[in-house]
Amino acid sequence: MTMLPGVAYKVYVSVTVDFSSEGVMLPRMIVWEDGMKYDVDRVIDIRPAYAAKAGGQGDRYTIQVNGQRTYLYFERSTNLSGNVIGRWFVERKVPLKDVI
Repeated sequence: MTMLPGVAYKVYVSVTVDFSSEGVMLPRMIVWEDGMKYDVDRVIDIRPAYAAKAGGQGDRYTIQVNGQRTYLYFERSTNLSGNVIGRWFVERKVPLKDVI
């Protein structure tokens, strides 16, 4: 399937998290698909939200990385038992160079 330039899609990423004493999951570092690591400067907001560009439902974390505000989503697993509780993703647009 060929994707059109500018179309958004999900990119699943590895995330290092801390848990507060209240049980709140706080992302601290994102590992991008090429292995680059990005520290999360701060978590600005956490709320349930729909990923409007790429589709999907989850907890939307508004974060700051390198001074820029962006979104990071946690997609909860529907399986209530086991070790997999969910996955992290970001929305990414298809660059023009990947289509030509």
